Order: sequence, then structure tokens, then C-alpha cells
Amino acid sequence: MVMLPHIQRHKTHAVKVGNVTIGGGAPVVVQSMTNTDTADVGATVQQIKELSYAGSEIIRITVNNDEAAAAVPLIKEELIKQRIYVPLVGCFHYNGHDLLERYPDMARALDKYRINPGNVGFGTKKDKQYAMIINAAIKHDKAVRIGVNWGSLDQNLSTHLMDENAKLDNPLPADAVMREALVRSAIMSAEQAEELGLGKNKIILSAKVSRVQDLIAVYQELARRCDYALHLGLTEAGMGSKGIVATAVGEGILLQMGIGDTIRASLTPKIGEPRTLEVKVCQELLQVMGIRSFSAQVSACPGCGRTTSTVFQELAQDIQKSLDDNMPAWRKLYPGVESMNVAVMGCIVNGPGESKHADIGISLPGTGESPVAPVFTDGKKSHTLRGDNIAAEFHALVEEYVKTRYGAGAETSDDKKTGTA
Repeated sequence: MVMLPHIQRHKTHAVKVGNVTIGGGAPVVVQSMTNTDTADVGATVQQIKELSYAGSEIIRITVNNDEAAAAVPLIKEELIKQRIYVPLVGCFHYNGHDLLERYPDMARALDKYRINPGNVGFGTKKDKQYAMIINAAIKHDKAVRIGVNWGSLDQNLSTHLMDENAKLDNPLPADAVMREALVRSAIMSAEQAEELGLGKNKIILSAKVSRVQDLIAVYQELARRCDYALHLGLTEAGMGSKGIVATAVGEGILLQMGIGDTIRASLTPKIGEPRTLEVKVCQELLQVMGIRSFSAQVSACPGCGRTTSTVFQELAQDIQKSLDDNMPAWRKLYPGVESMNVAVMGCIVNGPGESKHADIGISLPGTGESPVAPVFTDGKKSHTLRGDNIAAEFHALVEEYVKTRYGAGAETSDDKKTGTA
């Protein structure tokens, strides 16, 4: 018998970020980032609402100047008024030490600080300014993500490693040295934060690159060398299908290895489109891997010459939209509904078999087939639909199935199959 692989999670320290736990065996957390001017309180609050409603469990905002820093407490206040309690992360570069010191209300309002060791300061100022940020986190009891990035590596460290490598009889490729610099920078910076008094239960590490193989290699090494909570992300993943595929492959491979406590899809959105696609990609990645469930899913065949009609495509799209629209309310009323699978199949070849494997499924007639659509629930044929109203009737059956299967006092699918309660 073929058994499913068991994912053994990499052991990391748990980090509390607002009302969310990252690491320590907690479920993998989905996060995102706004692209509004943080100083624009209304626009930033609105985008945070959209991302939170889409399912982002942590949201990062840019804090790059005085105006942005002054706006953070107002943003937090407005979110609380609207009963939105998603943790906020302040993204600091270059002047974070100064802003955290001069805007204590902002420092308190944020739930986590995100800093990059490569640009917290330069020369003799670097250690001092880094210490100022860590001390602010200690003072306000905040978590810190130490996020190194290959676009802004610590120049002193990378130069030192390059010089060491050049002296070897068989020097390593420059990319290998870069990857080592990323790993060392992240771990050394975390250890420096600990020396300053920040506990491991306040530290999250990330090492962002934009190539999939580099991402996998770097995080494997991070997981081997440390037990800090890890944030996965492919920086500048890109646009459209390229960005989605690269993110899913890189993060998916690492998640399968048990590496990663929180993830983000750094996608470039089309102009005018919402930021919520990056949330959906993360959720679907975790769901298709069987790691977490967020929304009921529709399985549908790709179509072929047997399915020249668009009926099954339209029905699949309509059912998925209906599931997505109903899910926020259904989650509260019907616990477990987010794991439901619905099949909408286009012809007799695989339709009945695939429908039997789903919680509820329909096998539509293909081109030239009899206008009959069998419906299967929990692996057994339960209905046969005919005529011009098949789509509406199947919608009603799905809604009834949700109430029966997941409503209060409902039997589980396994109970139904075995006849037990």
C-alpha cells in the first residue's frame, strides 16, 4: 500500500506576534504587505481590511519617514474601531533606529519590527543603530524579523567571505559565497540580538533571494544551523504566472521538507488590481499540500474534444465563486467546511470516478452523451439531474450538503460510510 509522506516540521522556537503564534509547531502563517503610502491613513486602513478579509494573518506596512511613523498609531486605532485585530509589522530600512526612538507611540502600536542587517547602518554606526532597534523591541516587548536580502547584503561580511574564498586552492563559485553570506548574516545578526537581551522567542529569520534553487539551498542551511522561527519568501517573485509558479515551487519544496513557519508570495500585481492575490496564492499552496485548509475547493477537468460545451467550465467557476462568497459565514456556522472538496467533471470518462472521490461531485454529459448528470455524495450516487436547470439544482444540493454534513450534530463523512454516529 502506498502511504502519504509524513511532513516532519523543523523544530523552531514559538514567537508571539500580536494574537498570532509563529513557529513552535503552530500552523504555518500567511502574511502580506501593503503598497499604500503609510502616511495616507484611510488608504492604508482600507488595504489592510482587504488583505485581512482575504485571509492574511499578519500584515506588514512601510515605515520610512516621519509622516509614516506618525500615521501608524492612527491606523491601529482605526482598525481596532472596525474590529480588525490583524497584527501589524513595521518595515524599517536605514532610519528605523531613529524613528523607533522618536515615535514611541508607533513603536508600541506595531506588533513586530522588520529589519535588514544590510542597511540598518554603515561603518562605525552599524552596531550602535542595530542595538537601538533591538533595544526598542526589548523595551516594548516586540518580536523582530531579521530579514537578510541578497539585494542588500552586509558588504563587510560579503567582502570578507569573497576574500577568504579567493585564497582557496579551489575557490567556490560567487553564488555559493553569496548564499553563505546570507546564512551567516542572518544567524550572526540573531545571535547579536540575543547578546543584547532579545530572547529567541522574539526572533524570526528570513533570507530572501529571487531564484528558486538559491531559496531552497539557503533555507535548508538555515534550518540545519539554527532553531529560530523562519519566514519563507521569494523576493521579487515577479508578475503573473511566473511569480506564482516560482513562489509555489520554491516555498512548496521547503514546506514539504518541514521548513518554514510563515510565508508570503511577493507578487507584482497588475496596475489597479488588489493585493489580495498574494494571500490567495499562499492559502492555496498550503491547502493543495494538505498543510492547512482555508476554503472549500472545486476539482474540475481541463476539458477535451469530448467536452466542446462550456457548461462544465461555467458551472465549475460558478460553484467556486459561490464557495468563496459563502465561506466567511460558513466557517462560523459549519466548522470544517473549509476542507470540503467539490468535483465538477465534464464527461463520462473520469467524471463518475472523480466525483466519487470528492465530498460531493457532479459528472456532466459530454458532447453527444445522454443529457443526464449523476451526483455523488460521500462516494455514493445520490441524485440524477436532467433538463435545463442542472446548474441551479446542483448549487442547491451543495448548499444542502454543507448544512447536513457540517451543521450542528451532523455525522462525519467517515461515520456515514461506516454507519456509526
